[in-house]
Amino acid sequence: MGQPQILCGKEIQVTRTNQSILMRVLHETNRTVIKAGAMLASLGLVILLLAGSARAQSSELAATPPMGWNAWYAFGCHVTEADIRASVDAMISNGMKAAGYQYVNLDDCWQGKRDAKGFIHANNRFPDMKALADYVHRHGFKFGIYSSPGPKTCGQYPGSYGYEKQDAETYAKWGVDFVKYDWCSARLVYKPSQTEAAYEKMHKALVRAGRPMIYSLCEYGLEAPWVWGPKVGANLWRTTTDVSNRIDYQEYERMMFVGFGQEGLQPYAGPGHWNDPDFLQIGNRGLDLNEDRTQMSLWSLLAAPLFSSADLTRLTAAQLAILTDHEVIAIDQDPEGIQGHRVSQLGPVEVWVKPLSGGRMAVGLINSGESPLPASVNFSKIGFSHPVHVRDLWEKKDLGEFQRSFKTMVPKHGVVMIEVH
Repeated sequence: MGQPQILCGKEIQVTRTNQSILMRVLHETNRTVIKAGAMLASLGLVILLLAGSARAQSSELAATPPMGWNAWYAFGCHVTEADIRASVDAMISNGMKAAGYQYVNLDDCWQGKRDAKGFIHANNRFPDMKALADYVHRHGFKFGIYSSPGPKTCGQYPGSYGYEKQDAETYAKWGVDFVKYDWCSARLVYKPSQTEAAYEKMHKALVRAGRPMIYSLCEYGLEAPWVWGPKVGANLWRTTTDVSNRIDYQEYERMMFVGFGQEGLQPYAGPGHWNDPDFLQIGNRGLDLNEDRTQMSLWSLLAAPLFSSADLTRLTAAQLAILTDHEVIAIDQDPEGIQGHRVSQLGPVEVWVKPLSGGRMAVGLINSGESPLPASVNFSKIGFSHPVHVRDLWEKKDLGEFQRSFKTMVPKHGVVMIEVH
């Protein structure tokens, strides 16, 4: 994140190493997981989390993966109130609101100074935060904000360390609906073993403040937040560092590393508690349209939160069509809330599946190679013992009935996404 990328850079290196090891191990142990296994794992997690459900704010806050827009990759630390208002207006006019994007989230760099009682005030780029939240609400959206459990945010603005109560009360007073809590400088005041307690401290403060707010943890997957996130009241947690480092703009490679790195985390996702691989990069520098469709497809198969983080006033018609595709979004928002998993890999071609309600299955055939390549899925390997009907979701075509398998060509850095039933 901007200047703070220097601060977070060391964490990126650690996390890359950890995730590389995790990916290699999980690839061997999970590649043959099928529909029944995924559903059983999700059921098991629901049972496991019942004991902690009383401590969570509410699974109803995120019964399906949250959808919205975040200011960070579009504006960074230069964000202004005018940018937020313009994004609200754009989401209405460009169809994103109608497609289900609900949250309008301000990220870092909004903070000003604290008063004598420790209450935070916004800086001069946000002269009236309550009025801004009212504007967001008045247009049918929900409003999100950002802080850190450390003394400073990643952008070197005041964090919430020692002021959790005051900040939670302020957010409730302003009408905040979503809080992203980013580790940043917390590593300077907390030991790794204290990570859970640091996040739980803010959760308790938010509950006492009395306003329901989605609680989003961002500690880059360093301490396996998927294991303990629900226990500290989280509705979603970042599993990785940033999906874009905005330094070398190797966006496709970074996006695929992050997306494929979610394999093995399926049991920890479900209604009210989601793995978060960071924001959609559609509309930002570095991805072409095939790569845009790949991220939208993979994130939807992963039941990931869908947050655009581009300048919404500059999106092309083709980019908007990808962001608002109702059939692909429906895969992400399926009420069963099952995160997809990899079923096969042959070189740069991977096949991922996501069980859906009503006995349906979403299948993504993904080619990360440098030329078009063939891809196929065997229906018996994903739980079907009878002929199936296949629909191509991106092409909006019913392809008919297939007996044993489906084969197709997938473009370079592209995806073919089908629904099977």
